[in-house]
Amino acid sequence: MPAVDNLTVDVLADNLTDSYSTKPNYCSAEFNNVIAAGATEISGATLCCAQLGLALLLTAEVGGRQRKLLFDTGPDGAVLLSNARKLGVSLRDVEAVVISHGHWDHMGGLTAALREISSADPLRRVECHVNPGMFLERGARLTTGAIAPFQKVPSPERITACGVEVVNYGAERLILDDLFYLSGEIPRITSFEKGRPDHLCRSGADEPWRPDPLIMDERYLTTQVRGKGLVVFSACSHAGIVNVLMSAHARFPSIPIYAAFGGLHLGGEAMELLIPETVASLRQFNCRQIIPAHCSGWRAIKALANEFGDQVVSQSAVGNRYRFLGT
Repeated sequence: MPAVDNLTVDVLADNLTDSYSTKPNYCSAEFNNVIAAGATEISGATLCCAQLGLALLLTAEVGGRQRKLLFDTGPDGAVLLSNARKLGVSLRDVEAVVISHGHWDHMGGLTAALREISSADPLRRVECHVNPGMFLERGARLTTGAIAPFQKVPSPERITACGVEVVNYGAERLILDDLFYLSGEIPRITSFEKGRPDHLCRSGADEPWRPDPLIMDERYLTTQVRGKGLVVFSACSHAGIVNVLMSAHARFPSIPIYAAFGGLHLGGEAMELLIPETVASLRQFNCRQIIPAHCSGWRAIKALANEFGDQVVSQSAVGNRYRFLGT
């Protein structure tokens, strides 16, 4: 996997909006970004909307050329497109789309995003990367005991109808001239990362719900920034962020992990019990940046900041723009 010269990450969907907290020097806050994009005032109409979910626009610069990849699409297409417009970023030159796993908060905006991407040139066949495990029906058992079904993932046929080429298989792959690595199934190695005990799945509406704590369809994405190392994007870390980083290290053992970015899924009573072991296990990777997003939970972020300090840990928020500059 060749190194990119620079990497820009625009947060198009995330649970949190926060322009007030101090940001690291490689992060530009939402207020700055919407004004730079042409907003004449700060208001509800000019700022992004935060929603439960995640969407990241990754722009890699290599040899003077930009390559753009959309990693997940958040829960709602209209909000995703509105946030992109307010930040002054276009989806019409996105060259590839990667979906991390089959949950509504990462795929709800998919068809709207794909239609926007393909509208630039109907003859250009942008690849949308998925895997077969995503298309089960999903749900969760609530604290009341009731089962809440999740919004169904668009079928491969429906995705194709949006004017893109669906790449649907389970193995690892390299994307956009090998600049981005999309993992295969993530090995479950640690003793404590055992998934979501409330999570369920079924093959169809006539089938019974069955436990699905491991959510084996989730994948992570990574790219290498010249002179820094790997930036690993884990949308929800249902495998556990330690398992994710162990997999990335095993796949690229000679490249240090510079940054871990994404949801850590350490919120909720059962998952919060894993915070101490997770924090302790993360020390082995010596990450220079940890950017929790989406489903990480404030208790996990607090524990990470206490352990690694504010120079390493910085919470993601919708509208933030991160620049990882190569050396």
